[in-house]
Amino acid sequence: MFDEIMDKFADSPSQQQVIRLLLERGFSVNDDGRVVSGGIEIPNTGIAREVGVDRRVVDTTTDAILDDDELRPIFQNISAIPSLMDLAPVLDLTVLTVTVPDAEESGIVAAVTDKIAGQDLTIRQVISEDPEFTDHPRLYVIIDDELPGNLINDIHELSFVRRIELA
Repeated sequence: MFDEIMDKFADSPSQQQVIRLLLERGFSVNDDGRVVSGGIEIPNTGIAREVGVDRRVVDTTTDAILDDDELRPIFQNISAIPSLMDLAPVLDLTVLTVTVPDAEESGIVAAVTDKIAGQDLTIRQVISEDPEFTDHPRLYVIIDDELPGNLINDIHELSFVRRIELA
């Protein structure tokens, strides 16, 4: 799906940057063509500044979204979820990031969380990036405690794991 969305803006790399930001942040587009998070409007100048384009590129992109029967329902219904990842250092949580070569393989979340639960650790949040909406999807597992070394090794030994990061 991500590729199909980006293909609609293949002639405009600037608009693709806006689309990517909207998808990554879970920003939606309301009936007036304004970028919003929940009911809070985000100024187009802020969006433009973030991705390094002119404000008019944001206007053109949101107009194109509203004019497209496939894009309109996607961008009018997308929403952001709160993430504990940025708060982890403040709340003394551990963030496990798992990178896999094929994010569309089934059972990734189940296998990783099963290993963690098997150590009787509390999982506070799991975020699995959708391979349809991001180029390099990752699995993030936020845990109350530090991970024991044997658990890190057990997860790393799963056949589908390419890389593990801890924060």
